[in-house]
Amino acid sequence: METEVVPESMSDEELVRKIARHNNAMLFAVLYDRYAQRVYNKCYSFSNSQAEAQDLTQDVFLMLFVKLSSFKGKSKFSTWVYAFTYNFCVNYVNRNKQRLMSDKSDSISESTKPMAVVDDDAEIANMRSEKLKKALELIDPEDKKNIAFKISRRYIDKRTDLNFRCW
Repeated sequence: METEVVPESMSDEELVRKIARHNNAMLFAVLYDRYAQRVYNKCYSFSNSQAEAQDLTQDVFLMLFVKLSSFKGKSKFSTWVYAFTYNFCVNYVNRNKQRLMSDKSDSISESTKPMAVVDDDAEIANMRSEKLKKALELIDPEDKKNIAFKISRRYIDKRTDLNFRCW
């Protein structure tokens, strides 16, 4: 007769395997208890309030439950959870900033002259470049650094065929 292992004594990796295999919410509660404070602390560092951090923490754990089967064990589970939480919060902050930027940006009124249809690819690229320059003027210098880092990271990932994302 096989003895049942108490979930609290199981390693994170064992729990993840069982949760992913059976979608067991009771076992997931054990992981939640182990990581809730750490996830909350990371979310709080990205948020404006305790309430927002609590909401983010709940959202992170909902996504963790959904994405748990994508954990491959190539790193410690705690490292994966940290990276997952960090990426989730960065995406959350970026979405909020994009909303704020679109609210601040000039809306096109109906009285504005319609743009002429342009067939030349170079001219289209030039117009896009000008729009990008104007948008970058609205962003504070720290955010510009973060964007430049993200773009360079994507470029390096594509060039080297490496992928550092946790999901």
